[in-house]
Amino acid sequence: MKIVYWRGEHFWLGRVLDHPEIMSQGGSVAELEENLRDAWRELLLEDVPGTYTIKDIAM
Repeated sequence: MKIVYWRGEHFWLGRVLDHPEIMSQGGSVAELEENLRDAWRELLLEDVPGTYTIKDIAM
């Protein structure tokens, strides 16, 4: 995924370009990246129950 990020007053701030509603912050760029990954996963799985299966399929 592609992100855009910048240095704020106290933290690094960023968002996912394909999902601008996903924004986060971090004390470092690495922390920001991890926080954006976590936010993306949460958005992707928000309506999925706690027990689920992931499977790769061919298209």
